Amino acid sequence: MNKKLWLTYGMLTFATSTWGSAFIAGKYAVQSFEPATVAFFRFFGAAILLFPLMFVMEKNRQKPNWKDISLFAVLGLTGIALYNIFFFLASKHAPVIKSSLFIASNPVLIVLLSALFLKETITRNNVIGLAIALSGAFFIITEGHLMNLIKLGFEPIDFVLMGAVVSWALYSVVGKIVLKKFSSVESTTYAVAFGTLFLLPFALAETSWQDVQQASSTTWVAIIHMSVLVTVVSFVMYYNGIKEVGAAKASIFINVMPVSAVIMATLFLGENFTAAHAIGAALVLSGVYIGTNPRLFKRKPKAEIVKNEIA
Repeated sequence: MNKKLWLTYGMLTFATSTWGSAFIAGKYAVQSFEPATVAFFRFFGAAILLFPLMFVMEKNRQKPNWKDISLFAVLGLTGIALYNIFFFLASKHAPVIKSSLFIASNPVLIVLLSALFLKETITRNNVIGLAIALSGAFFIITEGHLMNLIKLGFEPIDFVLMGAVVSWALYSVVGKIVLKKFSSVESTTYAVAFGTLFLLPFALAETSWQDVQQASSTTWVAIIHMSVLVTVVSFVMYYNGIKEVGAAKASIFINVMPVSAVIMATLFLGENFTAAHAIGAALVLSGVYIGTNPRLFKRKPKAEIVKNEIA
């Protein structure tokens, strides 16, 4: 495996691990603001950072045409506005187990949509790795008690959770189309700009200037963290990963998110790290390794087998 590929996988791991910290930061931020407002401030802060970054890094930028602008609007609507609205609504009204389970199923839909619309080749290793990583995510979410999933049953909030999954899958797949023409920095910047605009009406409707003035310093630190690391750095890295290895393979790394969320909850919120968490983490990491290593389970050509036997 060449150095560039290792760097890409490292960036994808860092990006999805950082997303796990959003669960922790979000817990602090929603103490002062409603969910949509937290999302607005997060992406507004990110946009302030991304535009100068884009102007510095992308000297030879292409001017987006109307088709490009419509695609960026779709990215902003799906991955920034709708996904965050659905996700925070679910966080407020659905059990954490169910919310996490739905989010963990994201890679499955991304793989299917990538095969259907992007004609990406889905290998046996991709499928095996995805299945193992997904089982690890389930193990972490249910703390080893998989029967808990059956007890949860179907509820109306499940439609909201499905909306979150579909929104992120569309964001990943449409992003691959955009990346054929624009860099990961440009794509992230324009998507965040549109997403921020779509979130603005919700923020204005649910938040007053008094709420802004009374927000704690912890809330602002949490929002700054989500703007800088969780959004600017991680989104650019994730998009770069999609560009380098495809949406299907990059999506396998999403299963790293619950692992990092559990570890950070243990460190910062005092939650217990159980044996189930350790088993789940091992499964996730094994699944990611298998799903991104094309040489595993690969049958040797007959000529090579004969040659080895003679030697």
